Formats: sequence, structure tokens, C-alpha cells
Amino acid sequence: QVQLVESGGGLVQLGGSLRLSCAASGRTFSDYAVGWFRQAPGKEREFVAAISKSGGTTRYTDSVKGRFTISSDNVKNRVYLQMNGLTPEDTATYYCAVRIGNFDSMIYFQARQYNYWGQGTQVTVSS
Repeated sequence: QVQLVESGGGLVQLGGSLRLSCAASGRTFSDYAVGWFRQAPGKEREFVAAISKSGGTTRYTDSVKGRFTISSDNVKNRVYLQMNGLTPEDTATYYCAVRIGNFDSMIYFQARQYNYWGQGTQVTVSS
């Protein structure tokens, strides 16, 4: 069993930045591919960014490319989502998720492909 805890959310103004953190208990992130998803009220959960098990491959949804960066720190056993240039459209609850897999470079884009989820952290961007 893996427990994930997100942190770093909050209220920020248009154009501001936040860094979300995802901490895992039980195992290290080097055992998993990791994804960040978000869900706004009344909307479906959507893919935001992902990093492969090896840490060498990352992918982003188009709307956050150039603004968000996903990274992993195996020493601290955390995965981060650096979010810059935030807009009200980024307002959502953000979730990290892990996928147990054997492929070092694989990226997963669908929520159903992930095995464990955190409880989420709220990000609110005011205009």
C-alpha cells in the first residue's frame, strides 16, 4: 500500500506561482511513474503532467506547457509540480498519483492507469 500526500496549494493571484509537492510513504518514487491531475468543480479530472519511473521522460497537457514543470527528488522521496504564470483556468484540486510498472520510460495519461492517489490540494487563482 502506498500513501500519497500532496501539499503546497493555496490562493494566488493571476500570474503567480506555486510549487506542489507529493510525498509518498512505504516505497520510493523511483519505483513508480507519477502523474499530476486536476479537477475543477463540475468538470472531469484531467491530466496535467507526468514523469516516468526513471525520471527521464516528462509530458504535459498543452494548456500548461511552458508554465508547469514536473520533477522528482529521490533523496527527499518527493515529486514536485512547479506552476508559474497561473491563471484562473488553473483553479482546481490537484492530485498526484502513482503507477506501479516495469517500464522505466513509460508515461501514463489516463487516470484509470494509476494505482494510488493522494487526497488532493486546492489551488485557487484569483484575477
